[in-house]
Amino acid sequence: MKQKKVILYTGALLLTLVLPFVMPDFRSQLATLWLMIIVALTWDMTGGQMGYNSLGNIFFYGTGMYVAAVVTIGMVYDVGEYTSAHGGGITNFTDEQYFTGMFVGIIAAGFFCSACALVIGWLTFGLRGPYFAIGTLGVAIAAGELVSNWDWIGGGQGISLPVFPGDLEIGKIYFYFMFAGTGVLLFIFLSWFYRTRFGAAINAIRDDEEKADAMGIHTLRYKLVTWSIAAFFVGVAGGITAFQLIHFEPLETAYQTINLGIFMVVCVLLGGKGTLWGPVIGAILFHLFKEVTWNYLLGWQWVALGALIIVTVVYFKDGVMGYLMHTRPEWFGIRVEQKAAREETT
Repeated sequence: MKQKKVILYTGALLLTLVLPFVMPDFRSQLATLWLMIIVALTWDMTGGQMGYNSLGNIFFYGTGMYVAAVVTIGMVYDVGEYTSAHGGGITNFTDEQYFTGMFVGIIAAGFFCSACALVIGWLTFGLRGPYFAIGTLGVAIAAGELVSNWDWIGGGQGISLPVFPGDLEIGKIYFYFMFAGTGVLLFIFLSWFYRTRFGAAINAIRDDEEKADAMGIHTLRYKLVTWSIAAFFVGVAGGITAFQLIHFEPLETAYQTINLGIFMVVCVLLGGKGTLWGPVIGAILFHLFKEVTWNYLLGWQWVALGALIIVTVVYFKDGVMGYLMHTRPEWFGIRVEQKAAREETT
């Protein structure tokens, strides 16, 4: 079993490295696929592993975009002048300023979002079930409206970043590997994190929070730390997206609650909540489905998406991973009792 895992992980890593070169026409789509994997994995940290279904993780994505942009611009220009109508033409960044600002801005985005998660979580983790989901959704919607009316960072017209200094195709490869590198690091971290006592503690919160609290587990602390870690990676992904898009605005791009905010949840439901590979598989399947329907069923893509959600919830309640665990348990090293007994008698 261990050997199979090594082969699987090695094959996945090699595929990650060669895909942008064997499929050059789809580099942007492949980068978006990794973004979907990142946000699905982070949503599952709270929604699948801890049992707190959030509809507000898009807050960290949008905030990460703006923090990365403001930090990058602020290292060179006055942000208010840069985003004003008369200063919108200021885009002169040296290569050193661009890459330094990108690195510092993306890291700052991650840590700022992590701090925001601690504050928001302290205020909202007293809510349970749908109330928590609605509360976090309200935070994301409010943030989008606030930013769209904040002229210092561009208001509703959004904000622009300098163009990648180099060839366009090299830029696509660059951003692909930034997303892929973040996704791989997140996956490796979670494969360790879920095996620790901390991972067992958040699973206990999911299964029965009252009993976990009675056993001496500091549930609020575990919830805050888990959400802050998830927020860090979502903020980093948002920061990378800001540089990839060059120009973005608050409601339709950054705090897109009805698009990416819903997509990350659907990815996890499709792949299987509370599993390591479920969000990854779900993100891949959903991204393929979205690309096909958005290209060949234009005008009906939301109907197709609604149908996918209905089919998943009705027929695959545990997602693809849950379905496979029930129908092919031997693939996961699970021995069915009847099969085991039959082997013992022969």
